[in-house]
Amino acid sequence: MAGPGRRGTLPPGGWKHDLGTAKTNMNHKHGLDFEAPILEIEAEIERLLSLASGDEKIEQQIIALRRKWSEVTSEVYSNLTPWQIVQVARHQDRPYTRDYLNLAFDEFVELHGDKHFGDDRAILTGFAKIDAFKVMVVGHQKGRTYKERAACHFGCAHPEGYRKAMAKMRLAEKFGMPIICFIDTPGAYPGIGAEERGQAQVIAESMFQMSRLRVPIICVVIGEGGSGGALGIGVGDRIAVLQYAYYSVISPEGCAGILWKSHEFAPDAANALRFTSQDLLELGVIDDVIEEPLGGAHRDHHKMAVRMKSYLVKTLGRLAAEPIDALVEQRYQKFRNMGVYLEAEPAGPAS
Repeated sequence: MAGPGRRGTLPPGGWKHDLGTAKTNMNHKHGLDFEAPILEIEAEIERLLSLASGDEKIEQQIIALRRKWSEVTSEVYSNLTPWQIVQVARHQDRPYTRDYLNLAFDEFVELHGDKHFGDDRAILTGFAKIDAFKVMVVGHQKGRTYKERAACHFGCAHPEGYRKAMAKMRLAEKFGMPIICFIDTPGAYPGIGAEERGQAQVIAESMFQMSRLRVPIICVVIGEGGSGGALGIGVGDRIAVLQYAYYSVISPEGCAGILWKSHEFAPDAANALRFTSQDLLELGVIDDVIEEPLGGAHRDHHKMAVRMKSYLVKTLGRLAAEPIDALVEQRYQKFRNMGVYLEAEPAGPAS
């Protein structure tokens, strides 16, 4: 399977061919409300592309529209509200775990089952190779079509999903392989069957196990990072969040339902939760923010995969150089120190 160095490179033909390629990643019917001016320009560019056959005048119009598209898209995406960021994080065309495995990794061998109950398709696990590193990948998977999403429970894992993740992470530790976790879930599955099979306990066990694993762990929030469902595979040496992803103790709708008794207040809850990538970086909850292509990762899977691969390879190299005892201790202290704050400056020594 080719890596992004080969598949992510733009083909000959310049921006015109690039736009034609980008159309495969962007379907207008999946456009967001605030993207209306962007979608109008894209539709006009596509219309002119269908007419262009060496006509210099039309070519010049397309070039001008392409420049306008960049300007408008940059302006719109540099002023997103937290609620709009949630909408981007949930975009149907956004790359999922399997997309990154296809584009950023050279090899992937999927591993199934938890050896206890069954195989949860909401959690994807397996051996993979990225650059010179052999790793274990664990990630949420939502699915593209409704049939796939239903099979994956829309990315909401059951207890067997987290048990599968734990079993594969122990296997990675046995072979001394770093672990990469891709987080993209609105939360753990809330059904009665999941609770009967120990949903809360298995998430706690997974967090405890990850805090003690003697291999490097990188966690990346690629879309939604919701509640305990995200934390279940979210304890690592480096925590990164994509620019337009979010990582939160609860979904905006859940928070609005508790505080205002109505999901209509979800945008207000999103403002209050401070779960955007920049907020999390300022609060010290995460270590890095991975920049997305102009207009979001859903517009250019290949470019996003190239950036993801670059971040993972660079971070794996740094973690591999650290003594494992120091890594485990730093990982423990990182999560122990989250949420610690002072209401006032400590009093000085008595005179």
